[in-house]
Amino acid sequence: MTDVASDTPVTLTDEAILERFLRTKNQPTGSQTLGFRMVSVNQAEKMVEVEFEARAELLLNPMKQIQGGYLCAMLDECMSVACMVASGMTAVAPTLEMKTSFFRPAQPGKLKGVGKVVRWGRQVAFTEGELYDAEGRLLAKATGTAIPTPFTRYK
Repeated sequence: MTDVASDTPVTLTDEAILERFLRTKNQPTGSQTLGFRMVSVNQAEKMVEVEFEARAELLLNPMKQIQGGYLCAMLDECMSVACMVASGMTAVAPTLEMKTSFFRPAQPGKLKGVGKVVRWGRQVAFTEGELYDAEGRLLAKATGTAIPTPFTRYK
């Protein structure tokens, strides 16, 4: 992002980025479906903490657990948002690939997600994501790679 008057890049604070996420009126429908809400931002660590409100009427499988594909989408969201934060809110990072491991079934309700950029390169970003239940138990973990793409080139 640049300052229009000076063309100098504007550095956003963690608080400013968090406020931007909390105040947006353009949240993607996928994020809405997952019940996404940003909780904290840490640019220095290239990490975000998010919350998902996993609604039973939208996300359950026949066993009354959150369907694994939705958990993958939540992890992808955590890692993708961490990429946006790592870029200083100047880029998106479409996912190239991701691997997910499931440790326990997820139930409807609040889930905590943590997304982190392990390495941010010019052409590839390496990411990690974790999902926890309300009791703090690890539900699923993912690793991924993504393509850093400046907002100006993203269509």
